[in-house]
Amino acid sequence: MQALIGPLKELAEFEEICKKKMDGPGMLKITGCVSSQKTHMMYALGDGCPYKVIACSSETKAKQVYEEYRFLSGETYLYPAKDLLFYQADLRNKALVKERMEVLQAVITRPSLTVVTSFDAFMDVLLPRELLADRAIRIGADSTVDMAELERKLAGIGYDREAQIEGPGQFAVRGGILDVYPLTAELPVRIELWGDEVDSIRSFDVETQRSIENLTEVWIYPAAEFPGEGEKGVSFLDYFPVKDTLLFLDEPVRLLEKGQAVEEEFLEAQKRRVESGMEVTEEEARLYTTRELAARMDGYSSIGMCALEMAGKGFAQRGSYSIQAKSVNPYNSSFDLLTRDLKRLKRNGYRVVLLSGSRTRARRLAEDLRDYNLSSYYSDDLDREVLPGELMTAYGHVGTGYEYPLLKFTVISETDIFGKVKKKRRHRTYEGRKIQDFAQLKPGDYVVHENHGLGIYRGIEKIQVDKVAKDYMKISYAQGGNLYIPATQLDLIQKYAGSDARKPKLNRLGTQEWNKTKTRVRGAVREIARDLVELYAARQNQEGYAYGEDTVWQKEFEEMFPFEETEDQLLAIQAVKRDMQSHRIMDRLICGDVGYGKTEIAIRAAFKAVQEDKQVVYLVPTTILAQQHYNTFLQRMKDFPVRVDLLCRFRTSAQQKKTIEDLKKGLVDIVIGTHRVLSQDVKFKDLGLLVIDEEQRFGVQHKEKIKKLKENVDVMTLTATPIPRTLHMSLIGIRDMSVLEEAPEDRLPIQTYVMEYNEEMVREAIERECARQGQVYYVYNRVEDIGEVTARIQKLVPEYTVAYAHGQMKEHELERIMYDFIGGEIDVLVSTTIIETGLDISNVNTMIIHDADRMGLSQLYQLRGRVGRSGRMAYAFLLYRRDKLLKEVAEKRLAAIREFTDLGSGFKIAMRDLEIRGAGNLLGAEQHGHMEAVGYDLYCKMLNEAVKHLKGEMEEETYTTTMDLDVDAYIPDSYIPNEYQKLDIYKRIAAIESQEEVEDMKDELLDRFGDIPRKVDTLLEISLLKALAHSAYVTAVEQKGETYEFVMCEKAPVLPERIPALIESFRGELSFRADAEHPGFTYRKKRKSGAEKNADSLEIVKKVLIGIKGLIDH
Repeated sequence: MQALIGPLKELAEFEEICKKKMDGPGMLKITGCVSSQKTHMMYALGDGCPYKVIACSSETKAKQVYEEYRFLSGETYLYPAKDLLFYQADLRNKALVKERMEVLQAVITRPSLTVVTSFDAFMDVLLPRELLADRAIRIGADSTVDMAELERKLAGIGYDREAQIEGPGQFAVRGGILDVYPLTAELPVRIELWGDEVDSIRSFDVETQRSIENLTEVWIYPAAEFPGEGEKGVSFLDYFPVKDTLLFLDEPVRLLEKGQAVEEEFLEAQKRRVESGMEVTEEEARLYTTRELAARMDGYSSIGMCALEMAGKGFAQRGSYSIQAKSVNPYNSSFDLLTRDLKRLKRNGYRVVLLSGSRTRARRLAEDLRDYNLSSYYSDDLDREVLPGELMTAYGHVGTGYEYPLLKFTVISETDIFGKVKKKRRHRTYEGRKIQDFAQLKPGDYVVHENHGLGIYRGIEKIQVDKVAKDYMKISYAQGGNLYIPATQLDLIQKYAGSDARKPKLNRLGTQEWNKTKTRVRGAVREIARDLVELYAARQNQEGYAYGEDTVWQKEFEEMFPFEETEDQLLAIQAVKRDMQSHRIMDRLICGDVGYGKTEIAIRAAFKAVQEDKQVVYLVPTTILAQQHYNTFLQRMKDFPVRVDLLCRFRTSAQQKKTIEDLKKGLVDIVIGTHRVLSQDVKFKDLGLLVIDEEQRFGVQHKEKIKKLKENVDVMTLTATPIPRTLHMSLIGIRDMSVLEEAPEDRLPIQTYVMEYNEEMVREAIERECARQGQVYYVYNRVEDIGEVTARIQKLVPEYTVAYAHGQMKEHELERIMYDFIGGEIDVLVSTTIIETGLDISNVNTMIIHDADRMGLSQLYQLRGRVGRSGRMAYAFLLYRRDKLLKEVAEKRLAAIREFTDLGSGFKIAMRDLEIRGAGNLLGAEQHGHMEAVGYDLYCKMLNEAVKHLKGEMEEETYTTTMDLDVDAYIPDSYIPNEYQKLDIYKRIAAIESQEEVEDMKDELLDRFGDIPRKVDTLLEISLLKALAHSAYVTAVEQKGETYEFVMCEKAPVLPERIPALIESFRGELSFRADAEHPGFTYRKKRKSGAEKNADSLEIVKKVLIGIKGLIDH
């Protein structure tokens, strides 16, 4: 890094500070510093000190410094502060504890490092360093482990025991296998024991639960960093040894202000809580005050970086220096200004370093400068010193440039030249969560059996028949009927998921009622499938308009996008263009979180369409959103001859009329509007692209109208949380889908708190947000008393402006309130869910949702996405009524929301909603009843089969195969004790169709549960036989003692002339039964010697099945 810090050696002050920096406790003050120059100066001064701690006045500031410092030195960590007010409500969110623990672990284990943090991170109480190090558990490949003791230890240091690991901070035990997800690890770890010795340690994947690689040891650090009852606590500062640590205080005066503000807020909150009768424990009331911390900091050698000379009270000072440095003026993308400046600097013998965020851009910059007759070079080696009069471009990251006039040394960053650019981050592959059919079945749930209908699942029972034990699932039906099904037939069962919470009617065993229902539904499903396939085929066969390749304009237009695209965005844009350039009609669903750049994809597609004289309709659900997108489109298209118009209630009827006329004539290129666009009177000259935004908001009638519009028009649908139905269509492959999973830079996950309604908490949340000049959404979904609620909140926070808005207001009134809110006149907006549809106000970063248990999952998710639009931490509070028992579904929803705080999980939410709610009807209301009748899973299964059949991918199969043999084949409790997991494995074994699948299953079982017992092996063999039987049109194989019955499907395409030869080959042991209802074969072993008597029944069955398969006409 000599290129950046070498010249500093010429500063007399710098040399002196370097000599004195570790001379003793107290602060050396340096004034005259500017933004990024501070970071580089800190790096230069920190040389030779093992521990460097940089304290900033806010989290945002700490992030900036961290980004710059990380580029200079590899061992740099960012330590986040804990939210002192609300962390109790946030116990499930392990992400923050994980980040903090990673830093604490590094401090304990690394000999030297740099930590960047904000002042309030020193204020909360942590476990002492030695204690934390003691509590860490090391398990090596050579360790011996007492499992019970280890379980106790893990629970003691804050790990949660689960049946199956899903996230950091959890562990699971199955027999001699321990899965644990250490908080500070990238991946969870599986430890397999042999007795009490460690047999192997390997990392595994959470999604598939399969192992990845072998490890030699694992360190498990505590999942809770603060001390328990009566334990001694320390500040984060105490983790650093005084003699080896150099503190950097960024603007010391600001640090103390920040500390005092946090402290006052905390004490005030504690006082109010005690007054309102809440219990406050000793733990919660512990906090290091600003004064205490300042005194502790005085015990360290520190360097204070200030911009201006200020009377810095609070810290003991041992010297003061002033340096001259100034910021570089921004060039706002003007290359001429830049080159003129550089020529001047070069003439005056300055050393200039230009830093760029990517190596290719740095190279290009050097080339561009040469075109302007400025000799400049690109260097990969930042240790090379720049000579006077040289220009060097290099790869690096610095927030803003700076210069030292006395040293004639300047650093210019890319942001100074081109304005703020967002940077790329590395892309992580994501595979959507597979919907498990066996979504957590528990006794008491409704299930659907394909042959017997709807019953209630009662659990697994082990039953012995003729000395052979097997696992059976017990299902009870109407009027006391019980059905026991062998676990090998589990694939015939699904959990019943209707669309609402009504109790379904149970079927009776042994009646025709269920078959009638099934036939009725199958007919209806066939209808739907026909419609779907026709729609699909029509789209495939119809010639859509094929657009040309990208033009120069298109490229120029895309380069004007002010942010860096994320990988997912680029992939989606490519997919959309591919669709537009092909002859097929596009129908693409783009799922991406709120604020993930879906609109930009639409804007680019629209621009492409407009260039070929096509018109574009952009359909949005609400007027306010229309206005907002209209502004965005105008802004992006302002340099191009494109006419964008708006059709919604905010326009007068004269304006609307003019727009409609011009649309007919083809003068308007892009029209953005609410469902007004769908009216009869709106006609287009040549419509090419329809974009539907926030698709989950349009009703069935609108959709019918949209369908008319889109006969042969390219369609693009944008949504954060697709309606289960659309999602399902994409999963079946009726529509194409792109998922945007990756957050744009600078977006922080939203801190989500779920708690009982409590006025204190509401007040604290509002005050905290307004104190940082932000605004608050308060969602209350009942129009009738929204006024009273607003008055109640106004009473809680008299010093702030509170207003309300809802959809039944007059347009202009609503518009006025919204504009006031956007303009910052209103601090708290109490509103119904009208805000969920896409208002982007980056200043609103706290949202409080009243009665959150009454909202749907995607609604909660959409709402929550309205905050956190800027680089600040955003908060969402989901409140439910006091002492109210939550419905199970509501509880699942709130839990799901809390689980998915990570960015980009809109798609996972929709998947979860599909599970909690079912898919709704795929084409219209009339299908709803059919789905209710058979349950969602079976309905989907039927639909998939019908679609494939019509596409000609598979012949229609209406028979199922069952197998009942006298062999021990089940999963013993000792092998998989957890019922959910056992069911899941049974279900997957029952669905096995090939030898590869068996091998794969064996690998997984070995990996997850240890050595496979003989009984489970037999189970796997039976599942293979079952697949063989199915392919030979055998519907049942039953063993009664020595006799084996093989029942054939009556429609089996058997070649009768081959039957005699088959019977002949079995030498009288096989006979054919020509029964019209159930034709089939009977195999009866001839009595021979005792040795042969026990010939393996599985072998016999296999032999007969291979014979029968030979009869089939292929």
